[in-house]
Amino acid sequence: MNLTNLKSMQQLRKLLSRQTCRALSHQGRPGYDVIVVGAGHAGTEAACAAARMGADTLLVTHKLETIGAMSCNPSFGGIGKGHLMREIDALDGVCARICDKAGVQYKVLNKRKGPAVWGPRAQIDRELYKQHIQTEINNTDNLTVLAAPVEDLILTNTGSDVTKQRCQGVVLDNGDRIYGNTVVMTTGTFLRGCIKIGMSVHPAGRLGDEPAVGLARSLEDAGFKLGRLKTGTPPRLDGRNIDYSKTTVMYGDDPPTPFSFLNDQVWIQAKDQLKCHMTRTTEAVEKIVMETLHLNKHVQEEITGPRYCPSIESKVLRFKRKQHQVWLEPEGFSSRVVYPNGISCTMPEEHQVQLVQAIPGLEKCDIVQPGYGVEYDYIDPRQLNPSLETLLIENLFLAGQINGTTGYEEAAAQGIMAGINAALKAEDKSAFTLDRTEAYIGVLIDDLTTLGTNEPYRMFTSRAEFRLALRPDNADTRLTSKGYEVGCVREVRFRRSEASRHELEEAVAVLSSLTMTLARWFQLLKLPSTNNRNTKNGVELLSLPYITVEQLIQVFPEVLGFLHDDTKLKERLKTEAIYVNELKDQLEEMEEVRQDEELLLPDDLDYDSLSISTDAKSKLAEARPATIASASRIPGMTPAAILILLRHVKRRTRIKVKDSKMASQPTTEDLS
Repeated sequence: MNLTNLKSMQQLRKLLSRQTCRALSHQGRPGYDVIVVGAGHAGTEAACAAARMGADTLLVTHKLETIGAMSCNPSFGGIGKGHLMREIDALDGVCARICDKAGVQYKVLNKRKGPAVWGPRAQIDRELYKQHIQTEINNTDNLTVLAAPVEDLILTNTGSDVTKQRCQGVVLDNGDRIYGNTVVMTTGTFLRGCIKIGMSVHPAGRLGDEPAVGLARSLEDAGFKLGRLKTGTPPRLDGRNIDYSKTTVMYGDDPPTPFSFLNDQVWIQAKDQLKCHMTRTTEAVEKIVMETLHLNKHVQEEITGPRYCPSIESKVLRFKRKQHQVWLEPEGFSSRVVYPNGISCTMPEEHQVQLVQAIPGLEKCDIVQPGYGVEYDYIDPRQLNPSLETLLIENLFLAGQINGTTGYEEAAAQGIMAGINAALKAEDKSAFTLDRTEAYIGVLIDDLTTLGTNEPYRMFTSRAEFRLALRPDNADTRLTSKGYEVGCVREVRFRRSEASRHELEEAVAVLSSLTMTLARWFQLLKLPSTNNRNTKNGVELLSLPYITVEQLIQVFPEVLGFLHDDTKLKERLKTEAIYVNELKDQLEEMEEVRQDEELLLPDDLDYDSLSISTDAKSKLAEARPATIASASRIPGMTPAAILILLRHVKRRTRIKVKDSKMASQPTTEDLS
């Protein structure tokens, strides 16, 4: 493991400071094409995506040294989240490539189930990740970085519609105005954020960073509906005092699987991966939680927290007398800090020490940093278009936790889409969107913009109706060419993706051409004889769990020999074969949904004019769904209401077409 090629933080700061100077000299009109506020995972993806598309982009952040910081757990990916990572990478995003340079352990989760729901995951070295992200940003053309708090937005009326405003830039805390054609806000948990430990509360977006109070006020004044959410983080532990003999060791995969389609391997050898460990809570932990509830302001308050990543207090209250898993995750090669995933807590620090030391293996463990809770404002995401542009303010895009999500991956997925669309909007081009039949990113954005959320939203494979088609292995086949068409995917990635697609298509075609009875196949493969005379081609045969590509190569070396040394292609071919039958039915269902998706709902649709219930009218008017399919997923929306809406839109479309034809026909006066 050679770290000598990494630039030091001091060098990076100097390089970023030179870019800061360029930003300060660029404050007059016309300004930038795209301004991105916030440099977390949503912000870095948004800024890099816009810059890749040729937009003159400014990234504004509180501190240069926190760009790319992993403020919570030291890992990326997982079940559902790993799908998002692969899709971000397929669109030429940053985070997957950086994870392949900064991981300390790689593991594909859910391997006991089919490849469609596998979850690529990696433990990450926090410092390596941050250094590589900052190097990436510094070396990205068209991207400028500025360290300054943003206090307000520059808003003007759009003209004829006095109720709608247009964003033209940002105002810094010192009063400087920076103009931009479009603005992407990725403020994370910073909007009026406050940190809670025990009964103490102090303003902060995360530990050590000031909240964004002015921006929250600006959005509220502009008419946005805001809500409050909360999340938390566990105490960080000194790994030198952990007795690992009392824990269960968890190893990484051999070989490690890269996140990025551009990489055939990760930076680290399997033997050099760090180990994770697992332990469990005890009755003593539950006793400490129950005895300190009166000292725990974060738990007492009725603010919605993360249901799918709850605090240890929430788990104890919900599941009495149950042991809970605690994953001990190393934070890096040069760090002594261990992240105890599973015991987020906000009780006073002295009680956190007691709680930690009541867990097997942690009896003598010291806390490096206490766990804490964060409470913050978020925008109801139903106030966004599918492009992530706000309905109230033109040219303003929102991405990340500001939209009510949780997790690095959900933030990054929104960030790349917001960055792409901000760059397109700056050039007056049509928006780039993905529907839920095309990508998990489409599921994520459709869920948010249609249904909204009252708790931190997290991606799961169960949220996708078509998960057999939306697999981690085929994200490049699904998305890279689409991204290339709009300009966010570089030529080198597009060419590699196309070559990979052609190779897979060729392999499928060759296998499909090999057709014979099952009895003959078994005879050639030297399997137990069968009298089954049903005909199968090579792909259908490969769908059987006990048939491997290697077996088929041995039978047909002249035809399939080109597969022999290509491990990745063999894996993809097997996966394609596994789902060949199920996909036929699912693709037909997807086409039906797409037909509905293609029926766009007009922006000026008057829902009050429909003969449906008052409740349905209210829900439709609030959600402003983009399509019939989106409208059908609004909670409580009846099939009858959807049918009336569908007929109304089709009738309106027919009238418009008829009027258009009549207008184009020559009149008697024209003929004379």
